[in-house]
Amino acid sequence: MKKSKLFILGIALLTLFMISCHNKRNKLVNSWKITAVEPKMPLSDSAKTAILKNGMLTFTEDGHVTGYLQSEITDGTYALTKKGKSLVIKDETGTPYPCESSITDDQLILDSREMKLTFKKI
Repeated sequence: MKKSKLFILGIALLTLFMISCHNKRNKLVNSWKITAVEPKMPLSDSAKTAILKNGMLTFTEDGHVTGYLQSEITDGTYALTKKGKSLVIKDETGTPYPCESSITDDQLILDSREMKLTFKKI
């Protein structure tokens, strides 16, 4: 009897965890336009202008990402962990770009070692 109660409790907790992670992923799945760039390392004005002009990411439900950050991403992947607080984007070559993430209904903030990027949902 105790084992069945523990089993049911375990399933309930697992379900709750999966739902909370899935909700953050659902908020991320969309297209996002960069609205602000805060460099943490030297960044030329032309590079910053290019990021603001072209910067956009589109996340799909199946874990793929396309768009432009510092260069074009044509067939990348992403992983969202730590209840939506950590996002790792990998470009088509497999190079990982880890960042701390903050996701709301209409704003995405990615804070990496090189820069902090603010996005608005489009």
